[in-house]
Amino acid sequence: MKRQVAIAAAIALTGGAAGSAFAQSSVTLYGNVDMSIGYQNNQTTVGSTSNGHAVTKMNSGIWSGSRFGFKGNEDLGGGTSAQFVLEQGFSGDTGAQSVSGLMFNRQAFVGLASRDYGALTLGRQYTSYFSMLAPYSPINWLTGFYGAHPGDIDSLDTNYRVNNSIVYTSPTLGGVTVSGSYGMGETPGSVGNGSTWSLAARYANGPFGVGTGFMRVNNSSVGGGAWGANSALSNAGSEPAVSAINAGYQLAAAQQRFAVLGSYTFSPAWDISVSYSNVQYIPGVNSKFASQAIFNTGGAVLHYKATPTLDLAAGYSYTRATKANGIADAATYHQITLSQYYSFSKRTGLYVLEAYQKANGKTLSPTGGIIDATASIGDGQNGAPSATGSQLAVAVGMIHRF
Repeated sequence: MKRQVAIAAAIALTGGAAGSAFAQSSVTLYGNVDMSIGYQNNQTTVGSTSNGHAVTKMNSGIWSGSRFGFKGNEDLGGGTSAQFVLEQGFSGDTGAQSVSGLMFNRQAFVGLASRDYGALTLGRQYTSYFSMLAPYSPINWLTGFYGAHPGDIDSLDTNYRVNNSIVYTSPTLGGVTVSGSYGMGETPGSVGNGSTWSLAARYANGPFGVGTGFMRVNNSSVGGGAWGANSALSNAGSEPAVSAINAGYQLAAAQQRFAVLGSYTFSPAWDISVSYSNVQYIPGVNSKFASQAIFNTGGAVLHYKATPTLDLAAGYSYTRATKANGIADAATYHQITLSQYYSFSKRTGLYVLEAYQKANGKTLSPTGGIIDATASIGDGQNGAPSATGSQLAVAVGMIHRF
C-alpha cells in the first residue's frame, strides 16, 4: 500500500508559517514483490562449450523487478517543485541486492520540475533514450525477462542505468516531448572516456504514439577492454547486459544505439506496438574484434484485453548481425513470446509467460574466436544462455505492488 508521509501535518504543529511553506510536501514509500517458478531447457553459462541441461528454478522480478523505493515532492510555488527518487532492487528469493555493492541500484536522483520549463535531474538515472521509448517497448506486456529483444541488445529494458548523469526533459507541447541526458565518465585527463549521452523525442496524439532516440556509450578504458568503474554506464565496475548475443563485443571502445518505436490503439481491447533498432559495437586497440559489428532488430507486440481482469499478448522479434570480423554466415535470432496476466486487484496479479528463441549462423566468443550462435531469450537468460541454437522458457508467477 502506498503511504503518504504527511510532512505538512507534522510541521504545521510548530507554527502556521512553517505549515504553509510545507503544505504540498510529501514522501511516498512504494515498491513491489514479484516471485515465480520458471523452467528453462539447455541452460549453460556465457562462453561455455559444455552441454546444457534443463532447470526449474525460483525467479524474482520477471514481470516487474522486485524493488522498494522512496519518492518525494515539494511544491516550491509558481508551478515548480523539487523532487527525489531513491530506489533499491532486490532478489525476493534470496533477499540479496539485485546489484551487489549498490544500495539504491535502480535509481538515485534529485532535481527540479517546472510546468513551463521542464524537468532537470541529477544522479543515477535512466537515459533519455530509454525513458522516451519506454511507452512503446516490448517489455510492457512481454516483460524484459522473456520479451526484451535478444540479450536486451538495444537497451529497451531497464538494465541500463547511468551514474553521474544529468537529464533534462521538456514540457509536452503539441504532443511532443524531447529529452537529453549526459553521464559523466569522470576519467582523469579525459572528458569523453567513460561518458554516456543520449537524445530522444516522443510524439503522442490520441491512439497514436511514436518515439525515436540515439545513445552513445564510451568505454572508460582507452582503446576498449574491460569496462572500468569510471564508466558512467556501469554496474559496480562491469558492463551490464552482457549475453551470448554480444559477448564477443563486450570489450568495445564504444557502443551506439538508434531506435524508432511506436504504438496504435485500435479500441479499448486491442493495441499494437512496433519497434526497430540499430546497435553498433565500435572496436579499439584492446578489443577482441577488429571491425565494427552491427545488429539490426525489428519486432511487434499485439495486446488484447480479453476481459477487465485478463490481458493477453503475443510478440515476435528478428535480430540480424552484419557480416564482420571474418564471419560470412552472420548470426540471426528469431524470438516468440506469449504472456497472460490475470488481475486479482489493482495491486495483485497472476501471470504466465512462454518464450522460444532460435539462433542461426556464427558469432564471436568472448576471446574473439568464431563460434556457433546460441539462443538467449530476452535478458533474463543473459548469464544462462542455451548450449545450442534453440531455447524454451516458461514461467508462472505472482506480483504484489504496494
